[in-house]
Amino acid sequence: METAKATLLHYVIDARASRFTVQAFATGILSAMGHNPTIGIRNFSGDVDFDPEHSQASGFKLSMKSNSLGVIDDISDKDRREIEKMMNEQVLESARSPEIVYEAPTITVARLEGALYSATLIGTLSFRGITRNQTVSARIAAFDEMIRASGEISLNQSDYGIKPVSVAGGALKVKDELKLSFEMVARKQE
Repeated sequence: METAKATLLHYVIDARASRFTVQAFATGILSAMGHNPTIGIRNFSGDVDFDPEHSQASGFKLSMKSNSLGVIDDISDKDRREIEKMMNEQVLESARSPEIVYEAPTITVARLEGALYSATLIGTLSFRGITRNQTVSARIAAFDEMIRASGEISLNQSDYGIKPVSVAGGALKVKDELKLSFEMVARKQE
């Protein structure tokens, strides 16, 4: 008996219809006075090959411009500029490392019900000259011409050589762990 062969379709991320955020958390004596900044990633692109009929996928790649991260919280313009300057110069070192890349050549997909799937992406995250293994779990909904994926992951800044930001002599600092959340829309390409 012959098995059906998967036909992977190529999908490209629609950044305008997608959302990718990073949540940082304050700690220290003054943390009640600080806030937990939410950072939006504005400039990213990527693609994936996916076959909803046979629950198969491969070759996911996501590239983000490190200088496109910006505070999306409702804060003063002065605070926003200070946080973004510190983030670009001290944390991400955007001038030296302009791109953040996640690549997952291996993706395991399981159909949940109907057009809903769960996926596990096994790949690497690279930025600031450091590459680390990073597994990502996502929920996927497949439609005629697009797929929508969502999920969240945690990572430690110290794994990428980043010393968490500290101000006021350490009385207010950012925790090492960050939470990344995404809702990605990718459109089928011919």
